[in-house]
Amino acid sequence: MDQTSDPVEVIVLERCDIVECRDNRSTALTITFQSGEPEIYLEAVSKSECGDWIAALREANSEGLQRRIAYLQQLIMEIKANSSPDGTHQILPLPKMPSPLISTGKVPFEPKLEFSLACKELVATARDRKPNSFVQITIINPAQQSLTRYSNTETVEGTRDPVFLTGATFPPGYPIYEETRVKLTVYDVKEKSQETRSFLGSATFAVGDLLKSEEQTLTINLSPLDGSSKVGTIVVSNLKMGENENEETDHTPGEALRQKSASFCGSLLHRTINDPGEFSLLESVFKNIIWKVYRLPTTNGRWLCVREQMAESTLSFLIPKQMIALFIEEDMRRLQDLEELGELSAHWDTLRQNVTIHYQHMISSYQEMLTELNKFSGSSFKPSCSRGEKKLEFVPVNLHLQRMHIQSNSAKTDGIYDIVTIGAPAAHIRGFRNGGLRRQLYRFEGEKRNSAYQYIYYSPEDTTKAKEVITNIYKLQPLVLSNTDLLLTAARQRSSDNLKDSLKTLSEITEQFVHAFEDQLLRSALLALHKARPSYVNKRHTGLIHNPDDTEQQRENNERRSSKDSIPHHAEYDEEDWDRVWVNVGKSLNCIIAMVDRLLEQSNTGQECELEPSPVDQIVASASDDWYEGLYPLVVTLKDCVKEVIDRAKKAMVFVLLQDCGSNIPQALALHQRRDVVFSQALAGLVCGFVIKLHTCLQDQGFLLQLHTVGLLVQFEGLLSTYSEEIGMLEDMSIAIIDLQKVAFKVVEAHLEENASADLYPIVTGIRNGLRYHVEKTVRRDFYTVEVQLPSKLFEVLPQEIKDGKLLRVHPVFFNIGINEQQTLAERFGDISLQEIINQENFKLLSKYYKLFQEKLPSDCLPRFQTQIDIKELFQSLSQNIQVRKRKNVEVLKLAASICRRLNGIRFTSCKSAKDRTSMSVTLEQCVILQEEHSLHPDYFVRALDCMRSSYAKGTMNETDDPEADSDNRPTSSHFYPVALLLVSSHLLVVWLILSLALLLAKYQ
Repeated sequence: MDQTSDPVEVIVLERCDIVECRDNRSTALTITFQSGEPEIYLEAVSKSECGDWIAALREANSEGLQRRIAYLQQLIMEIKANSSPDGTHQILPLPKMPSPLISTGKVPFEPKLEFSLACKELVATARDRKPNSFVQITIINPAQQSLTRYSNTETVEGTRDPVFLTGATFPPGYPIYEETRVKLTVYDVKEKSQETRSFLGSATFAVGDLLKSEEQTLTINLSPLDGSSKVGTIVVSNLKMGENENEETDHTPGEALRQKSASFCGSLLHRTINDPGEFSLLESVFKNIIWKVYRLPTTNGRWLCVREQMAESTLSFLIPKQMIALFIEEDMRRLQDLEELGELSAHWDTLRQNVTIHYQHMISSYQEMLTELNKFSGSSFKPSCSRGEKKLEFVPVNLHLQRMHIQSNSAKTDGIYDIVTIGAPAAHIRGFRNGGLRRQLYRFEGEKRNSAYQYIYYSPEDTTKAKEVITNIYKLQPLVLSNTDLLLTAARQRSSDNLKDSLKTLSEITEQFVHAFEDQLLRSALLALHKARPSYVNKRHTGLIHNPDDTEQQRENNERRSSKDSIPHHAEYDEEDWDRVWVNVGKSLNCIIAMVDRLLEQSNTGQECELEPSPVDQIVASASDDWYEGLYPLVVTLKDCVKEVIDRAKKAMVFVLLQDCGSNIPQALALHQRRDVVFSQALAGLVCGFVIKLHTCLQDQGFLLQLHTVGLLVQFEGLLSTYSEEIGMLEDMSIAIIDLQKVAFKVVEAHLEENASADLYPIVTGIRNGLRYHVEKTVRRDFYTVEVQLPSKLFEVLPQEIKDGKLLRVHPVFFNIGINEQQTLAERFGDISLQEIINQENFKLLSKYYKLFQEKLPSDCLPRFQTQIDIKELFQSLSQNIQVRKRKNVEVLKLAASICRRLNGIRFTSCKSAKDRTSMSVTLEQCVILQEEHSLHPDYFVRALDCMRSSYAKGTMNETDDPEADSDNRPTSSHFYPVALLLVSSHLLVVWLILSLALLLAKYQ
C-alpha cells in the first residue's frame, strides 16, 4: 500500500466496540458500532500486531478519551481540595454513600437530595400578559465540566408568582457533590398547543450553598439574556422527608403505629434496615427505581411532601423460571404415575400411550423455554412490545411497583401506599380466536360429556377431588411414616412424655389419612380401574353400541344411559377387599394405642392387669420389659397397611385424571399449558406484592395477627373491555386469579454470615409441611408454597406462629370495569355479561373474607383512616353498584379499592399492557387518597393529577415504547375521536360496523 496516498475513508471511533476474532489463529479484529452501522473487518500481519492495534484503537475511542480527561480533572480537583484549608470538594453526607466515580453497588432506598421551586415577580416578554412558566433543571458536573438536562417542573399558567408542585429528587446512586452546580432556566410557554416557549431567565446555585443556607432555602435573582433588566427571582427549598416539623404528640405510640397499615412505621423501617451494615429486603426484589417528588398544599394551610417511586421487579423472570422448573418436575412425575398403573386393556393402554407422548412433548418445550430464559441477560423486565415473544410467554408484562410516600408536618397523616401494576395475565402468544381460558374450559367440559360413550366422564368436581386425594397422599404419607419413627424413638428411650406426644400426633395424622380416602369417587375409580384390566370382560360393552335403525329419540336415550352409566355401579364389584385394606389402617392404629396405654400403665403401677387374651396381651407378655420390641411389629403393620392403601388409591386417582384427556388429548394439554402460562404471570405479581406488603408492615402487629389468622386479601383491578380480543384476556385473567387461591406463603429465616449481602429471593416450592422433621418435597399443580426469606434481625419481630412456619393464605378477588372505546361498543352493541358475572362472583368472595375476619379478629387490627366511613357501608354501596346496570361504572373499582385498603390488602391494577389505562387509574387513585385521607386542597386536585400524569405522558416513568399501534399505545385523547366522529351519523356507524365485521371474518378464515 502507498503510504503517501490520500485517505479513502475516515472512521469515527465513537460508541463502538473493538473485538478480536474468536479464532486463536486469526489475526483479525472487528469494529462494531452501537448505532447499528455495518461492522468493519480489519486484519493485521501477526497476532502480536493485532493485539497492539486493539489496544491502540480502544485508547483512541472517544469514550476512552473522555474517561482519561475525567480522571485527570478528578486528580486536579483532588489536588486543589487537599491544598485548600477548608476542603471544599466533598460528597453529600449521606449514609453509606460510596464515591460517585465508582460502582455504587447496593444503595439505600432514600434519595440524596430533594428540593422544591417557586418564582416571584416574573416578567413576561409581553408586558401586558402574565407568563405561563415552567423551570428546566440542568446539572453542571464539576468533574466533567458538562451540562446534563435533568428534569422539568409542570407549567403554571397565568401568574407572576408560580409555586411549582413538581420538585427535583436525586436518587441514591446519582453522582452529586456539594460543589455540584444546578442551573435553573425559566421559560414562558406562549401557546401550549404549539409548544412555543421563550426564555425568561436563569439562575445557578451550588448544592453546598443550599444545604448550608439558613433554613436550607435560597432566593436567587433570575438573569435574562441581556443581563440588564430584572425578570424576577426563584426560590429553592430543600425538602427533608423523615423529619417532622412541629410534630404533635397527643397520641400514644400504639395508636400512631396503627394510623395506617402502611404508616410511618414503614419509613422508620426503611431507615432501620438501610443503616450501614444492615440488609435491605427490597433491594433483592426491586431495581431501576424512578423517583418523583411533589409539594402539595392542604386545606389547613400546611404542605404535603409526596414522593413517587416506580420500580421494576427482579421477580418478573425469577418466579416464571422457578415455575417452569416445577411444571417439568410435576409432569415427569405424572408420567411415572401413568407407568405405574400397570397393565391395561388395549383401549386404555392406547390412551395412556397417547397422553404420554403429548406430555413428553410438553416437557421438552418447557425445557427449551427454561433454557432460553436462563440465557436471558439484561433488564429483568418484559415490555409490552415483547408480548409476542414465545420464549417470554411465562413472564408478566410491565410488572412494576408504584409507591406513594406521603409526609406532612404531623406523623398522624403520614402514609405509604403501594400499588402493583401488571399487564393482564393472558396467553397473548396463543391468541384469542377461540376465546380465553374461561370459555375454552367450558367448551372442553361439553366435549368430555359428549364423548362419555368412549371414555369415563368425570365432572370438574371429581377431577378436583382426585387431585386433592393425590395431594393428601403425598402430604400425609411422609407424615405418618415420620411420626411412627418418632414413636419408636420415644419407645427406645423409654420416655413417657415423648411417647404420649408422638402417639397423639400420630393419631391425629392417621385419622386425617383415613378420612381422606373415605370418598365415593375413590370406590367408583377402583371399580373403573378394575374393569380396565386386560383380564376383565365387560359384559355390557355391546349394550353401548348404537343401532343404525334406532330412531333419534332412542339414540338420545341410549346416549343418556351411556353417560349415566359412565361411572360404574358397585353391584358388579366386590368392595370387601378395599374395605378390608382401608379399615386395617384404623385397626392397626388402635392396636398401637392399646399397646402404648398398656406399657404406660405398667410403667406407672408396676403391676399387670388381667384382661381377656388378645394379640396385644401376648406381645406384652413376651416383651414387657422392652417398649421398642413391643411397639415395633405393630408399627410395621401400620406402615404396611398405609402403603397398600396408598398404592391402590393413587392408581385409582391417576386413572381418573387419565380420563380428563380422553376426549381430546391435544386440546386438553393445550389448555393445560395455557393455564400454566397465565398462572405463572399472575404468581409473579402476587409474590412481588406480598414481599412489599410484608416489608412495609413488619412492625404492624395488627397486620401480622391478621396475616396468620385469616390470611391476606389480594384485590385485582381490571380495566379490560368485553369486546374483541380483550374479552379473551379477561377470561384468561379471571382463571389465573382463581388459581392463586392454591398459593400459600411461608416466612423463613435466612441464615446469613455477618456483613453478608446476598440477595434473598423468594422460593416457590410444591407441597411442603412445616413440621419440625424433614418431609419429602413434592410438586403438585394444585398447591404451591412460596418461601419468603428474612434476615435474622427482621425475622425476630414476627409472631411465634409465623416463625413456626404456619402457612399464610391469600384470598384473591377480581373486579373489572372496561373504560375504553371498545367497552362503549360492547355496552351499546355487544355483551357485558362476563364482566357482570365476574364482579358478582368476586363480591361473594370478598364478603366471605370479611365475614371470616369479623368472626376471628377484633376490629382494632385494621388500620385507621381520616375518613370515618364504616366498612359495612362500603360493602353495601359496592353491592348496589354491582347490581345496577350502569355504563362504565368505575364506582365499583373505587369502592373495591377502598375496602381493600381498609382490610390491609394488596392492590393490583391491570389493563392490556399496564400502560395508559393503568397509569390513568393509578394517578387518579393517588390523588383521591391525597384528598380524602391527607386533606389535599380541592383547588389543587386537578393540578396534582396533571403533574403525576405528565410524568407518564412524557415517558419519564416508563421509557419502554411499544411500536404496536394498539389501544394501549395511543394517547388517551385519540381513543374517542374515531368513535365520536362516527356517532355523528348513525348511517356511518352502521357502515363502519359492517366493514369491521367483514374484516374480522376475513382475518380469522
